[in-house]
Amino acid sequence: MNKMNFVWQIIFGVILLLVAPFDMNAQILKPANEPNQAQKEMIKRGYGMFIHFGINTFADIEWSDGSIPVEQYQPTDLDPDQWVRVARDAGFRYVSLITKHHDGFCLWDSKYTDYDVASSPVKMDVVKAVSEACEKYGLEFAVYYSLWDRKEPTFKDENPQKYIDYMKNQLTELFTNYGTIAELWLDGGWRRDPKDCGLDQLYALVKGFNPNCAFSVNHTILNEAGKRKFTLPSTMTEDNKYYFQYFPSDFRLWDPKLITRYDKKQYLHEGKSYYLPFEHTICISSRWNWFQKSKHLPVRSLDELEELFYWSTDNDNCLVINVPPDQTGKIREYEANAVMKLGERLGIEKDKPLPKNGEFISAKMPVSASSTLREKGKEYTASAVTDGSLDSRWSAADTLSFLEIQLDPENKFNKISIFEYQDSEQLDDGFSNIRTNRIKEYNIQVLTDGKCKTIYVGSESMGDCKVIRFPVYYQGTKLKLNITKAQGLPSINEINIIDMSASKKG
Repeated sequence: MNKMNFVWQIIFGVILLLVAPFDMNAQILKPANEPNQAQKEMIKRGYGMFIHFGINTFADIEWSDGSIPVEQYQPTDLDPDQWVRVARDAGFRYVSLITKHHDGFCLWDSKYTDYDVASSPVKMDVVKAVSEACEKYGLEFAVYYSLWDRKEPTFKDENPQKYIDYMKNQLTELFTNYGTIAELWLDGGWRRDPKDCGLDQLYALVKGFNPNCAFSVNHTILNEAGKRKFTLPSTMTEDNKYYFQYFPSDFRLWDPKLITRYDKKQYLHEGKSYYLPFEHTICISSRWNWFQKSKHLPVRSLDELEELFYWSTDNDNCLVINVPPDQTGKIREYEANAVMKLGERLGIEKDKPLPKNGEFISAKMPVSASSTLREKGKEYTASAVTDGSLDSRWSAADTLSFLEIQLDPENKFNKISIFEYQDSEQLDDGFSNIRTNRIKEYNIQVLTDGKCKTIYVGSESMGDCKVIRFPVYYQGTKLKLNITKAQGLPSINEINIIDMSASKKG
């Protein structure tokens, strides 16, 4: 650290102690079985737009190591106002901006590095522009910041405090120059032992600026205290079973995994239990790319986006959808249209609770199948399709097969959503993928008064998520899915039979 930077820190520290209106108790995460104020505000926001943009955008890659020349950052029509305007029009409540990814490139003019926009051909302070646009359009502002900086020399120093100080300096810049920051999303912690990340210092720093800023680190939770044995969010169905890997944290992250519908909120640290909601991250792109690519890629289907919205925001959890600008510096028109159409379909209203799905009358109901695949000591049982997890799945042992879900004949339904398991081909960047359906033709029957009635025939693949809406309500003792044509063994993650009359706002 040079002399001027040291002097600047001292001056700022004195000012902060004199004028900062913060409660010292806000710097401590307290054991609780209900949300604190920061968590309440996060839950109320509920739905945000993630924005990946930076040096990687101009190299057609997801991760880089800090070696891409800063001169390569050259957006031709940079327009952060458009990003936030799209977010507002799509019904998002906040914007979460990638301010610094693992490559170390900063979207603001940082005094602590030359690897930033101020040293590039296009010097606009993107963090400032997004922050100001959020204020203009009435959205809250959140930031992502990587704990792993592949450019900064102090990251490799044997004394971890040197890099911790570097992060504190940069976070101080972000929290003092860009308005109120509602959430800090930290990533890249896997490159260091958690005790060397300085999280207690970062947490205290952030809470000093905004006690209600929600703070978390990706891969928040472990299944054994003190051991880096991870547990997927879809297995978090018991309170006080799993442990913090990164403490303190105000909420759970596991990018890009999804929670179970029976998600629990209590997690342990040093024998004490803490309340933690979950924030999901998904991509608008059906290829799962985070930074935009030069090639125009397809977006997720509107049906899949709608069902994932309901799934992710249920049970006091949150969702951010990544909508990345391209090399021009704008969000592409077709992707902007997709999220705006989603907001329109959902009927999101400003200052109103987020919309909810209907009642899942199939939840945890018994299921039988014509056959079940058993391989390598694992059995892909039919019960998986109603267990509330998108990680488990049923697989048939035969190409032609069927499933039968028992129903309470008193319950009615007018919607079915099916998440089919799909084969995934990993693309060269190590992140993006292409998903391929196995099921090609099928029909659905309902058993009523001992008689089978066919209520739907599908003559093409299910796509990313098949949603069937009926103009009338049905009731019966069973629902049967008959698979009449498939390439490969049919496999399904989840079938939801839904009563939309139970749909409500909040």
